[in-house]
Amino acid sequence: MKTRHPLLHRLWRVAFWLFPVAVLALLARAARAVDWVQVGQAIASYSAATLAIAALLTVASYIVYCGYDLAARRYAGHDLSTGRVMLITAIAYALALNIGALIGGTGFRFRMYSRAGLGMVTISRIVAFSASTNWLGYLLLAGVLFASGTVEVPARFARAAGSLPWLGAAMVMAALVYVFACHRLHGRIFHVRGHHFRLPSVPLALVQFTLAMVNWSLMAAIIFVLLPAPADYPTVLGASLFTAVAASLLHVPGGLGVLEAVFVATFAQRIDATQVLAALLGYRALYYLAPLVLAFIAYLLLETRAPSAARA
Repeated sequence: MKTRHPLLHRLWRVAFWLFPVAVLALLARAARAVDWVQVGQAIASYSAATLAIAALLTVASYIVYCGYDLAARRYAGHDLSTGRVMLITAIAYALALNIGALIGGTGFRFRMYSRAGLGMVTISRIVAFSASTNWLGYLLLAGVLFASGTVEVPARFARAAGSLPWLGAAMVMAALVYVFACHRLHGRIFHVRGHHFRLPSVPLALVQFTLAMVNWSLMAAIIFVLLPAPADYPTVLGASLFTAVAASLLHVPGGLGVLEAVFVATFAQRIDATQVLAALLGYRALYYLAPLVLAFIAYLLLETRAPSAARA
């Protein structure tokens, strides 16, 4: 049996125990950055029915996102229970949205899945599959939306509007190439810099696209419900998808500031900026902050009850 280098083993143990400290510090920092008075005012401005619909859409989105790791379970070949996988995934998602994907999403998965007895190779496959699922669904959904020509582009970007259908068509083609590759190359092992991976089967690839497309659509639906009547869903969806890429490129957790800038610019001619910002505050409260509170409580329970997976 292959043993790990003693130094690497010590570094892993240190990182393993420092992780909760880093998470708590980042959560405290995120909490201090929130204007809780504004959040409360934004929530209070909506009817109970509107908030209920938005809350149900939020729950649905988180459940669908948990499907990423459930599909990854089949891909990676582990046998953790559905409940445990969904709990880990939901907490990881809430943390990733608020403190960043590296620590909140990837780091948390490595810690909790390793505590559950999974090896590093298996966890790496789960993380890679989940991340690829998210962006594959984005690729196809954004491609179809852009190719349809239904996205309203802010005035300052009007010159680029003509290229959107072509970009959308290219994105759809890229998604189809992935499915074709899964059909032709499924089962083949690829080696890249000491790591090996394989493409999923076509049915599993289609599950990836379906889950992520539904999740991206639900996220936009929450904002759509909270915006006033002049807003239309295709434009909201397009703005949401654009924000996701911009925030990822800028490494901004939760797209803080990016989301607001994109939506205010997109609806500048139709909706007052204060109404747009109020809707986005409500969205952040329901989709980011409320799940974060629940995730924080669940995370503390997991940390205190789960047996350590660190090997002596």
